[in-house]
Amino acid sequence: MTARLDARFAALKHARRAALVTFVMAGDPDYAGSAAIVKALPGAGADVIELGMPFTDPMADGPAIQAAGLRALKGGQTLNKTLQLVRDFRRGDEETPIVLMGYYNPIYVHGVEAFLAEAKAAGVDGLIVVDLPPEEDEELCLPALKAGLNFVRLATPTTDDKRLPAVLANTSGFVYYVSITGVTGAAVPDADVVGAAVARIKRHTHLPVAVGFGVRDAASAAALARQADGVVVGSALVEAVRKALPDGDPAQAVGKLVRELAEGVASAASLRVLS
Repeated sequence: MTARLDARFAALKHARRAALVTFVMAGDPDYAGSAAIVKALPGAGADVIELGMPFTDPMADGPAIQAAGLRALKGGQTLNKTLQLVRDFRRGDEETPIVLMGYYNPIYVHGVEAFLAEAKAAGVDGLIVVDLPPEEDEELCLPALKAGLNFVRLATPTTDDKRLPAVLANTSGFVYYVSITGVTGAAVPDADVVGAAVARIKRHTHLPVAVGFGVRDAASAAALARQADGVVVGSALVEAVRKALPDGDPAQAVGKLVRELAEGVASAASLRVLS
C-alpha cells in the first residue's frame, strides 16, 4: 500500500487531532482553476485530498457535486486529465495523500490494469469507488490492492454488524463513514449518533474512521472531529467554487473555507473522544 495515508493518519493520531479530508471535483470549474484549487488545499489546512472523477450519472451525489461534475465535463475534463492533475500536483507536493473518488464506469472504459498503473505512477494513494460492493472486489478492489493502492470503503448507518465484516474485509487507508442516509450534502449529522457509530465500527477494525456528508462549516467540523479520526467535507467546497463563478476566484474562496474548517477541526483536539 502507499505510505502517505498511513503516515498522515499516524502523525495526526500522535498529535491527537482529526484529519481534515477535503473533496473537490477534478476539472471544476476548468482544468487550470481546478489545479489552482488542489494546489492551495494543503496550505489552507487540508490533510487528505479526495479528488472527484467527473461522471455523467453520479447516483450517490447531491445537487452540488452533480453540478460540479457537469461543469467539469463541460470544460472537457477526462480521466486522463484527472491523472494529469495529480501529476501536476505531485511536482510541488510529495506528502499530501490523494484519493480518487467516483464511479466504476470511467475506470472500466479506460481499462482497469492501465488505470491502476497510471494512477500509481501519477502519485495517487487510494480509490473510493462508490458503486462497487464487496461482492465485486475482484473487479477493482483486489487489483488495486495488488497494484499498491489503498481501497477505501464506505460504511453507512444501515451497515449493520452482520454486513460490516464484508465491507471492511479488503478496506485499507481508512474507513469512510457516511453519517446520514441519502445523497451528499443532504443534512447535518448528529454528532452523538455519529460517535456511537464510529465506536461500533472501531470494534471491527483498527483503521481510522473518517466521517462525511453534511459538514458545512467550522462548527459542524469541530463537532465531528471530537468523535472521529477524520472529517470529510465536499459539498460545501464545491458550492464555494460555484458561488465564486463567474468573476470571483474559486481557489481563494475554497482556501478561505478550508482554513475555517481546519480551525474548527483543530479546536476540537483537546475535546476528542478517541485516544
